[in-house]
Amino acid sequence: MSIEQPYDYIIVGAGPAGCLLANRLSADPAVRVLLLEAGGRDNYAWIHIPVGYLYCIGNPRTDWCFKTESQPALQGRSLNYPRGKVLGGCSSINGMIYMRGQSADYDSWEAQGNPGWGWKQVLPMFKRSQLHFSGNGELHGGDGEWRVEQQRYRWPILDAFRVAAAQSGIKSVEDFNGGDNEGCGYFHVNQRAGVRWNSAKAFLKPVLHRPNLTVMTDVRVDRVLVQNKRAVAVKALWQGAQHSFKARREIILSAGAIGSPSILQRSGIGPRPLLERLGIYVEHELPGVGGNLQDHLQLRLVYQVTNTRTLNVVANSLWGKFGMGVRYLYDRSGPLAMAPSQLGAFVRSGPEQATANLEYHVQPLSLDKFGEPLHRFPAFTASVCNLRPKSRGRVDIRSADPDVSPIIDPNYLSDPEDLRIAAQSIRLTREILAAPALQRFSPVEYLPGAALRTEEELRDAAGRIGTTIFHPVGTCRMGHDALAVVDAQLCVHGIAGLRVADASIMPTITSGNTCSPTLMIGEMAAQFIREHSEREGARSQGNIREPALPAI
Repeated sequence: MSIEQPYDYIIVGAGPAGCLLANRLSADPAVRVLLLEAGGRDNYAWIHIPVGYLYCIGNPRTDWCFKTESQPALQGRSLNYPRGKVLGGCSSINGMIYMRGQSADYDSWEAQGNPGWGWKQVLPMFKRSQLHFSGNGELHGGDGEWRVEQQRYRWPILDAFRVAAAQSGIKSVEDFNGGDNEGCGYFHVNQRAGVRWNSAKAFLKPVLHRPNLTVMTDVRVDRVLVQNKRAVAVKALWQGAQHSFKARREIILSAGAIGSPSILQRSGIGPRPLLERLGIYVEHELPGVGGNLQDHLQLRLVYQVTNTRTLNVVANSLWGKFGMGVRYLYDRSGPLAMAPSQLGAFVRSGPEQATANLEYHVQPLSLDKFGEPLHRFPAFTASVCNLRPKSRGRVDIRSADPDVSPIIDPNYLSDPEDLRIAAQSIRLTREILAAPALQRFSPVEYLPGAALRTEEELRDAAGRIGTTIFHPVGTCRMGHDALAVVDAQLCVHGIAGLRVADASIMPTITSGNTCSPTLMIGEMAAQFIREHSEREGARSQGNIREPALPAI
């Protein structure tokens, strides 16, 4: 492996978008592609066993273990903020849910001044990478790499919740991914026969044999080097030494909603006051870098039940654990094959909502927080989040040192509308739990507590039990106003040869889980880069000689 010669494309971050980009760009044998990942290989067994997310989140082997700043509206709590630290990025530690969001999400992006990002344009990009269990069709693709399967195990309590939802006026649906996800049903998951299917398996490992693709792990990128307003290289720490990796054509940041703005800021691209305070030379002032942080705050309502088993009971029994292991070894099914959330629902918090603005993740288990033991009593969790929060936060570096964790301030529930919807979502959950289908289980509200009834009490409860569902986006927002970071082609404003392609470019958060939309963003970026390369090739009129790189 030669690291001295320049590459045509350097991709920073081997998460969902980065792995896809490495696959697509290296398909052209005439270009050299370098993929840099700060984490390690995805060879940890718990990555691949679906229930192993419990052992990956909060584990420094697979998680950056970030924490938010103290959140005033969450009673001063600082939340754990998991981000993947491994090949595959967050697709190696997430809930494996395949979700696109709503057609209105993307039409809104286009209406905000981002041509080409409407639902009609992004749907083919979703399909291009998809290997769906139903095969090729109007809504799904069957020839791609991103496996989508039905779940392999069900629980009576979840079936009953689905019936209760129908009794409460929430229709049952089979597929959330047609553009309108309103209804209740079982999530489709990114698995292959009961094993997690991450982006490294899907897009990277099948093409590692390509001689024009180099993949390096444990490479901590410090910053992008800029000369004459053009990105020419990245400076990184690898094997204890500083290296500069040169790029002839483009550098693409796919380090995620936390990593990408941090790299830009360390590169002198960002808000001038922040950079000057930290002693970083301002290469290009972009005030929006790090702003517009959005996330889905989930309220985890826990209900104790009787007359049924949940994972709490099974996992707290020696024989139960043994049975789970045997079942998984036998046919890759049973509780070990579970996605964290099996049943979902998308509903409107009130009649004033044009589309579903709440998402439920219903789980046959309960615990105080991830990383802690399951409760010893039978219970399930009805987690509900506001899909379109109005609160906005920031990500800012604390120091020019890349080893210092950034400031992550989601600013949860700072907008009064988010507090109002939080209280509504608790009331709506209670309506579902009161439906006849669940009464044989005698559900008792353990959290936040049935005695809490007033608007003030419910808003206070939201601040007490609210926690992230791990969907940060928006910190390198796409657009053309003064606070936008990238344009509709994902090129960083004011810096040639530099793009961002990950969840950070979302102008507004999608109405659902964010992993597969991030893959779509990577697919769009690959197309933009190919089109740009073709235009440049046409301009050169067949001259294949590369321009000389500046000295760095």
